[in-house]
Amino acid sequence: MVSEPRSAAANRSVEVLASKLRRRQIVGSRATALETLLVLRQVIAKARFSNLEQLVAIIRDVGRRLVDAQPKEHSVGNTVRKVLHHIREEFHAATRGVEVPKPASFSISKFVLQGQPRKQVAVQKSEAKGTLRENDPDDPDSFARGLKPVLMEAIQDVLDELETVYDNVSKNAKDHIHSDNLGYSHDYASEIILTLGMSKTVEQFLKAAAHVRNYSVIVAETAPSYNGREMAKSLSSSGISTFLVPDSSIFALMSRVNKVILGAHVILANGGMFAVSGSLMAATAARAHSTPVVVCAGQFKLTPLWNLYHEYGALDFGNPSDVLGFENGDLVDKVDVVNPYYDYVQPELIDAYITNELLKETYDDEDNEL
Repeated sequence: MVSEPRSAAANRSVEVLASKLRRRQIVGSRATALETLLVLRQVIAKARFSNLEQLVAIIRDVGRRLVDAQPKEHSVGNTVRKVLHHIREEFHAATRGVEVPKPASFSISKFVLQGQPRKQVAVQKSEAKGTLRENDPDDPDSFARGLKPVLMEAIQDVLDELETVYDNVSKNAKDHIHSDNLGYSHDYASEIILTLGMSKTVEQFLKAAAHVRNYSVIVAETAPSYNGREMAKSLSSSGISTFLVPDSSIFALMSRVNKVILGAHVILANGGMFAVSGSLMAATAARAHSTPVVVCAGQFKLTPLWNLYHEYGALDFGNPSDVLGFENGDLVDKVDVVNPYYDYVQPELIDAYITNELLKETYDDEDNEL
């Protein structure tokens, strides 16, 4: 049996992922980011290149194919941009033979990522690497052999970051949620939080705060998916005072809410975001009642792209029968039913984003368009 060429195997893995993205067999920002990163690691491991430009061209080609397969999953393009950033960073460190200098100024990402031991590995993997030569006529593969090991370590760092993104985002949750400080009994929480849908990031954020804070959560059930029921069950099982309410109650209850905490599908360059349907209603009600809106999201959801068709261009639609079934035959014939997955929430409706790393420290400007 003839073994499959290495480049053909890598190309096949790209096509498999592209097919899964087109068929929506992989959904969700974190799941698509993880799958994209695993494919890129395989592509780099099996690629042949003799200079940096060839490697960047290979990664960009893979990125374009995956983004074209599912343009609405922005975390795919974000992951490709982050890998390209690491490729350039490791190349410059290896060719100079020194660690890439880090800015001495304070940054949010430094504050959030303090204490992670993997960040200290960079010095060992980058030092004593000043012998890399591009386009070596005597040994064309020497450049790839020298660069691939440090690239594999860099990609592993990104994988570790994705694996721990919930912990990193929720690390300072206690600073954003406050306990009873008004002299009431411990049975009463001074802060009431409203959220909706099932967001793993928000779930871990609220659970982390519950270790040191006493508060209540109102969860909108988020029809027609009713994912809010899963969120309410999870929070309640962790000992958090939780109330499940229909979406139609959000505006009526907002006057009692101290803070709205939402998840995000993607955060755009203008500060707006796409989030689960119902987020726009909650944010608009919060603005009417002067209630702060906080969004919890991992860095991989932040994109440097602008969308000129915010209200419609990146929306994804589900099965309309989930909203109005065919058993209502007489009514179905008289109306057009849409079931959008996401709302676009304007930046002026959002007060703060909580994430685990700064965008400018992760992407390069030349990769805004893959």
